[in-house]
Amino acid sequence: MRIKAEMKQSKEKLFIKNKTMDHEIEKRVWEYLDGHCNEKEKDFVKQQIADNTEWHSKYIELLGIHKLLQEQDLEMPSMRFTKNVMEEISRYQVAPATKNYINKNVIRGITAFFLTMITGLFIYFIGQMHWASNSSNSLLPASLDANNLNWGKMLNNSYVNIFLGISAILSLILLDKYLQAKKETGRTEH
Repeated sequence: MRIKAEMKQSKEKLFIKNKTMDHEIEKRVWEYLDGHCNEKEKDFVKQQIADNTEWHSKYIELLGIHKLLQEQDLEMPSMRFTKNVMEEISRYQVAPATKNYINKNVIRGITAFFLTMITGLFIYFIGQMHWASNSSNSLLPASLDANNLNWGKMLNNSYVNIFLGISAILSLILLDKYLQAKKETGRTEH
């Protein structure tokens, strides 16, 4: 068992070594055929091709490929190719970019919805306050004290917390869009 495993491992190493060697031979022969090597390397490759059958077979194979590549002409586009393409493009009218992809009434409706919800929550919070008896006839107490609010009762509901978080995020997004639009209109006026 152990001998078979060692033989298999040695065969794998030999295979990897042969593949690496084959790659190195191919690389050197290509450099020789292309003329990218110095005199010392040329002499070495010539000697290996003459003496070694593996180098010779690789040389014959790559020489055939090299000749095929040399025989083929590169296809050149016509002299007016770029001009023809540009003329073809100019025939079509490019749609101008529009600033308003979303209807402004939709944005206003969303804004009104969130402002109404935030106002409703504020009124709800004010309604939850324990008003102390007032000697004055005004509707608002003399001092709004946060200690009079039952915060646990108002903010204990997870739905309220989720709504407040989403409202805050969407309000900031809306403010950002508004400021960007204002910045763009200021830029186009100048």
